[in-house]
Order: sequence, then C-alpha cells, then structure tokens
Amino acid sequence: MAEEVLVFGAWGSPFSRRVEMALKLKGIEYKYIEEDITNKSPSLLKYNPVHKKIPVLVHNGKPVAESLVILEYIDETWKDSPILSKDPYERANARFWAKFIDEKCLSAIFKACLGEDKEHEKALEEASELLQFLENELKEKRYFGGETVGLLDIAANIIGYWLGVLEEASGAELLTREKFPKLCNWANEFVSVSAIKENLPPREKLIAYMRNRFGVGTTSK
Repeated sequence: MAEEVLVFGAWGSPFSRRVEMALKLKGIEYKYIEEDITNKSPSLLKYNPVHKKIPVLVHNGKPVAESLVILEYIDETWKDSPILSKDPYERANARFWAKFIDEKCLSAIFKACLGEDKEHEKALEEASELLQFLENELKEKRYFGGETVGLLDIAANIIGYWLGVLEEASGAELLTREKFPKLCNWANEFVSVSAIKENLPPREKLIAYMRNRFGVGTTSK
C-alpha cells in the first residue's frame, strides 16, 4: 500500500520550504497543498487546530506540525540520507542552533531589514552579533552538517536565501562577505544543492511580495 504524504504550505514561506527540502533530499514523493494564509482552509484548521499555521505534514492521515518537529519526524521515519547525526551530542547541537535561528535570529533579521529608521542601526548591530555565532559554528565545514546538508542547514534556509531577498527588497546590508565570509560561502554552497535549489521560491516574485507586504524598498533607509 502506497504511503500518502501531504504538505500544507505557502509558496514564500521558509518554514514550509524546509519540509519540502527534507523530503526532496530523501527522495520521498509528496503532494503539496498551497494555503492562503489570509483565508485558511478547513483541512489546515483540522490538521493544525492548535496553531492554525503552516507547515503541516500529513503522513497516512496523521498530522505533524511545526517545521523543526516535522524535520525530525521525517528523519526518523525515512532513514535514508539522514539529516541528523547518530551522535547524541551532534544531534543536540543541531537542535540547539536550529532553535537559536528561529527564536533569536529570525526576529532580529526582520528588525534589521524592516524596522523603523530610528532603530535601524541598533537592529543591524544586534542581528550581526547573532549571525557571528553561526559564522563561528561553521568553523571550516562545508555545511553545518559537515560534508552533507543536515537539519541545521535546512533550518538556516532563512539565512541562506530569504535574508538576501529581504536585503534586496529593503536596501539593508547585513550578510556581507567582509563580515561573514564563511556564512556567505555556505549560502552559495547550500542553494547550489539540487534538492534545495528546486525548492526555492522565485527570487523576483519573492522580492515583489516582500516589498508589497511590508512596504519596503520605495524609500532609502
């Protein structure tokens, strides 16, 4: 009996794209369902009644919500091409930094690129300090996961792709090669992986969406 794998997502969301990236890396076939986040479907509300958000993975009728939780579920369910190390410390470390990205970096990046003018410099400084932790964490590795893309790389897709879009849409400068050479090299490597590249939203469409949604890019900071 064939497995049924559904992904409820939104085309421009780095969170639902994380799920698709992991499934693609593992070669798992799935059906993608685009959600209108301003008019959520009954199915999304049924499968994620607590948060009422994308992404949701539905595997043989069983829903799993929250992108980082979904990534771990995918890795535990389909063992080929693992995205988490077998080593307990390495697994814990990946979870720690993935949570760091979602809980600390994301809001700082948005403030740095989209915040009020009077707080712009302070927000840029705070975001830079947080990115420096990730720059240091890369050490001399090709990916956060070592020689292959892992859970932390997928979680950092916001930095690898969406941050550049935010910078172009807003005119902000945050992830520069001068300050973050390792992160910049990593981002180039990351978006060149076919399973990742295939699951990136069109850049120009995403820039236009950001400018329209957040009202940025029409005036200089």
